[in-house]
Amino acid sequence: MFKKQYYGSKIAPACAYCLYGMPASDPKMVLCRLKGVVSPYYSCRRFCYDPLMRVPHRQVLPELDPKDFTLE
Repeated sequence: MFKKQYYGSKIAPACAYCLYGMPASDPKMVLCRLKGVVSPYYSCRRFCYDPLMRVPHRQVLPELDPKDFTLE
């Protein structure tokens, strides 16, 4: 049986959203339980995707005009 891929199968492995990684006090580094202090873009062969670690990109909303909210 195959594992279901969360958010598609095109996610590049990175320690920033690995099950074994956690944010360090330095925002440019990740604390890995297996490898120690590593870059957030590093990944080892024990990479295991954790969807709760992934930070979504902020969406840009369009500017709205007050006329959009009137009934005529």
